[in-house]
Amino acid sequence: MTLTRCVPEFVARRTQRNAEFSAPRVADYPDELPVRWRQMLILLLVLPMFGQYFHYIKALHPLWALSKAFPIITLPLCFFAFRDGASPRVMRQLLLSMLYLLLMPSFMGIPTFDQNFFLGLTSQVKLLPILYFFSFLGLLRLLKPTPSEIAKSFLIWGALLVLVTYVIWLVVPQSAYAVSAKIDASPIFTRDGRGNRVRMAFYFGIIASFYCYRRFFSDKKIKWLLGTIAGFISVIGIIRTRAFVLGMAVTIAINTIRFSKRTARLVMLGVMPLLLVGLVSIPYVATVFDTSSKNGFDVRRYSTEKALAFLALDPVKWIFGVGSITPLDPTGFIRFFNHDFFLADITWVGIVFEFGLIGAALILLIPLRGLWESRDVTTDRAGAFLGALQDYLVYAILISPLYPLTLSPGEYTVILAIFVYERTYYQGYQGRDPRFRYS
Repeated sequence: MTLTRCVPEFVARRTQRNAEFSAPRVADYPDELPVRWRQMLILLLVLPMFGQYFHYIKALHPLWALSKAFPIITLPLCFFAFRDGASPRVMRQLLLSMLYLLLMPSFMGIPTFDQNFFLGLTSQVKLLPILYFFSFLGLLRLLKPTPSEIAKSFLIWGALLVLVTYVIWLVVPQSAYAVSAKIDASPIFTRDGRGNRVRMAFYFGIIASFYCYRRFFSDKKIKWLLGTIAGFISVIGIIRTRAFVLGMAVTIAINTIRFSKRTARLVMLGVMPLLLVGLVSIPYVATVFDTSSKNGFDVRRYSTEKALAFLALDPVKWIFGVGSITPLDPTGFIRFFNHDFFLADITWVGIVFEFGLIGAALILLIPLRGLWESRDVTTDRAGAFLGALQDYLVYAILISPLYPLTLSPGEYTVILAIFVYERTYYQGYQGRDPRFRYS
């Protein structure tokens, strides 16, 4: 069996006509195959919605509304997810998790917050993007994109977003940055103690940065390191979200230790503490450890104390949670806690409050399952893109104490769908896919 049998027939035909892509190169580097532009354009159009890019940007109201409805709009694609080698284990886990996370808090909220079951269901709208595993996997199995088409679609969006942040920094006037706004306004440009900030998701930008870093270690070319630095500067200097900065820094540090040779690894272990001190010396990054009231620590502490007191020593509440209040209620939690009380602000305590310890474990198991599915991804150039997706799951778990997993569950289920699709892409050629070391 020749190596060219590991790739689609259309690629083999094109490589025979084009000497630039020899058969061994095609087999060794599937992320660098030629692309079909129809598949690429479709992926480029839908990826921002699957990545929940507009999910919390109410200023762009049409896109925000479309993003909220997108899990329902794309449900018909789920039927295609069960063709061409479906993975019943992953689907069973996500279906059971989704049912529990939707139904249990809605039932628990009936006696706790005196609301009916259907109003309780509206509190779980934020979890609907979990369905993206089925709809995005269905889209992939319908389009049958090559690994190159998936990778390049993600990386094009990553490069564009990094570029957009620099353009915003250069051209947006100071007057556009709002000093204060209503809690539910979700402005894109804000100004606070951290300086001017662009409040936007950076899903593709972070994945592209991790990809560049892996390519730097495999190719030893400075351009890939510059790509990583460009992405990190966007986060640390323009987006200025502390969780993003710390998560990227720690993930890059882990990969540096993993990929370095023994001598370099020892040097890096000695240098890392100095780099960490340098990072937290940036004033707004250091505020993550600030317990003063000016950085909102008092509000989070008060919310945490109230949540824990509400759970008390009742094992039923701790195990199953107490649910939440429908967003259709204008008063929300204020009538129970006498102040602004947002579960997202208290991260894992808020998740346990709403879903219980069982629900928190089910939520954490989603990115962990992605890491399990990616366990055989190689650390060289061939596995750079899938490795970058793996890095993002590590990053998401690392920042979960500051940025809860429930805010953007679609990010993790899309990655999980890609792993399931990619692992079956070369089905029948186990051991021949250079991106995996099959066990």
